[in-house]
Amino acid sequence: MDKQQLVETAQALVANTKGILAADESGGTIKRRFDSINVESTEENRRDYREMLFRTVGASEYISGVILFDETIRQNGADGTPLVKVLENQGIIPGIKVDKGTQALPGAPDELVTEGLDGLRDRLNEYYELGARFTKWRAVISIGDDIPSNYCVAANAHALARFAALSQEAGLVPIVEPEVLRDGDHSIEDCFEASEFTLHEVYRQLVEQKVFLEGTLLKPSMIITGGSASDRAKPQEVAKQSIDCFKRSVPAAVTGLVFLSGGEADDSVTSNLNAINQRAAEEGAPWELSFSFGRSLQGEPLKAWAGKSENLELATNAFYNRAMLTSAARQGKGV
Repeated sequence: MDKQQLVETAQALVANTKGILAADESGGTIKRRFDSINVESTEENRRDYREMLFRTVGASEYISGVILFDETIRQNGADGTPLVKVLENQGIIPGIKVDKGTQALPGAPDELVTEGLDGLRDRLNEYYELGARFTKWRAVISIGDDIPSNYCVAANAHALARFAALSQEAGLVPIVEPEVLRDGDHSIEDCFEASEFTLHEVYRQLVEQKVFLEGTLLKPSMIITGGSASDRAKPQEVAKQSIDCFKRSVPAAVTGLVFLSGGEADDSVTSNLNAINQRAAEEGAPWELSFSFGRSLQGEPLKAWAGKSENLELATNAFYNRAMLTSAARQGKGV
């Protein structure tokens, strides 16, 4: 493990004006996105869409890295250039999603566990050779009656720590993602409690499994009200609760937090990110606080593209503008 290289990559991913584009949608997820614009989810269409995003002129002003799906890291662009090389030529760091998705947790049918540890060491070495320099593993934590359970949190935290340790062994910066779902009508206090409980166990496992924290990033949920709650918390309250929660549960050694958008509306998630960074500056939070957004960065360019080559300029402009707005929020300079 080259610790200095891991630190340098982690720091580059959360550079002051920048954040990460999550373009690692599974086959089912990208199909649903394409269905929304009446475009068939063929390998060629998926490549064309992602290549369009990756080649956006000036994207590297605001995008530090891109999380890829297994299919994408192996694809060449329309002109034969590997998509990994397209990103590198833009000054953007390629990354890779390495988990195999969630399954029902045995004995706990209302909770999920993420799979993918079998054969992971060999896959990580291959991904490094293909050009990846960071990885991501997503665990899913639900809020409800008597959940999350100790069992669920411990099982997922153990897997996250195993993934992180193996990633660092292969020279890859792990992005640890324990997503606390927004689904439900729970209060912001419930989200705080579930998030703090989860993060304490995640970092206990990371330390126990000898993960080098300075060479990691955390991809957390913001501390928000449930998506179907009647009274949603405002950005200033989200910021207060989020910073308070992370100060209680995330070690200062961690290089940065790259928030997930979690299905929140574009304007809402950007406002929350802006408020979080403003409060973090006031309180002197020890980490860089950035973003790792999928839908929030891709929604507008996807609609603008609509599967038509003649819409490329319109779509890339939409992506660039969305990235610019998100970068401003990442700096606490948003509207």
